[in-house]
Amino acid sequence: MTLHWFRRDLRLDDNAPLYYALKSGKPVRCVFIFDENILRPLPANDRRVVFIYRQIVQLNEQLRQLGSGLETFFGKPEEVWKKIVETRPVERVFAGEDYEPYAKNRDANVAKILNRRGATLTLVKEHLIFHKDEILTDSGKPYTVFTPYKKKWLSRLDDFYLKSYPTEKYFGALEKFSPPAPPTLESMGFAPDDGQTFPSPAPDDEVIIHYGERRDFPALDGTSKLGIHFRFGTVSIRQWASKARRLNNVFLNELIWRDFNAQILYHFPHVVEGAFKREYDAIPWRNHPNEIERWKTGTTGYAMVDAGMRQLNATGLMHNRLRMVAASFLTKHLLVDWRIGEKYFAEKLLDFDLASNNAGWQWSAGTGCDAAPYFRVFNPDEQMRKFDPEKKFILRWAPEYAQALAPPRVVEHAFARERAIKTYQSVLKK
Repeated sequence: MTLHWFRRDLRLDDNAPLYYALKSGKPVRCVFIFDENILRPLPANDRRVVFIYRQIVQLNEQLRQLGSGLETFFGKPEEVWKKIVETRPVERVFAGEDYEPYAKNRDANVAKILNRRGATLTLVKEHLIFHKDEILTDSGKPYTVFTPYKKKWLSRLDDFYLKSYPTEKYFGALEKFSPPAPPTLESMGFAPDDGQTFPSPAPDDEVIIHYGERRDFPALDGTSKLGIHFRFGTVSIRQWASKARRLNNVFLNELIWRDFNAQILYHFPHVVEGAFKREYDAIPWRNHPNEIERWKTGTTGYAMVDAGMRQLNATGLMHNRLRMVAASFLTKHLLVDWRIGEKYFAEKLLDFDLASNNAGWQWSAGTGCDAAPYFRVFNPDEQMRKFDPEKKFILRWAPEYAQALAPPRVVEHAFARERAIKTYQSVLKK
């Protein structure tokens, strides 16, 4: 028997590991595990769990219409796989690659469990165009600067890497069985589905065509909002890269960033705990609790920061320009450790992805590869005048700014900028 383990590839079409499972020559059963290690720390109303749950229900129904189904578990993956291999003759398990430290450790443990029973775990590239070792320098080392990585990436890109995997041709290999219904959200400790809406998996082509000129203006509907779909694989990265290649190079550039960030996480896993440039770990962060709370609640007195944080808190969405402004403000104006901001975004963002979130925060803090220089400190007022001059977005989320009722500023820009530069300089001189 062959099993396909759904993870960051929650769809049937153009799914690489599912394709290889179906072509293995054995009956294929699809499984999904609600990972207790990941879910237990989450709040009961976590929106992302609802999103995943809906997709699992949909996948089960799609497979049921094909005479099969999705066998769904709730538990710790190692324990689940021990039970699976004890109750059926498993020979091969296919799944998508994942470079996050927890995932790498989990997969190593599961591989050992399978191996003891004479089975194998085969990991297949799925949520990236190029995997960890496909884009390397001429000396065979990973890139640590984006621009040369991008040039090599584009030079390697051809139709082969964007080719779809025709899973539908092999659906006849799916095992015919009727699994029990997936566990309910409530049985796993979560609130029931309240019917909330999520971004569409198929934004209009006009969004992509005009992405370059509209993406920085939060009042416009100028971004794809596909982050959550890329994160959980409800759309094909290959199909969207193909579309971006035809319609807009600026959008394609964002997909290259995803690949770049993922390979940085794989080759330099220390970035999860500390700065990519280790000397920046010596920065004496202030970490003032009251100021951190004002940043989280969108009451800093800076309209662009406050509106962005309130959008994040209310919806789980946050415009990318505002992510940069808010992150720069926390790390530079308030001198708060970037890991505190990274953790908060990880808790709130619908599209949270460890590699991209970590890279974004380290870029803003000036501690990462391709780092923004430490002396680059965004002026939130200038950002507002440039990207929301009519305050349409700001007044949607922070209406008090129209009535001169804004909270007092937590710190003045000129003072904060000078303090940040001096603090960084003092560390680098040492």
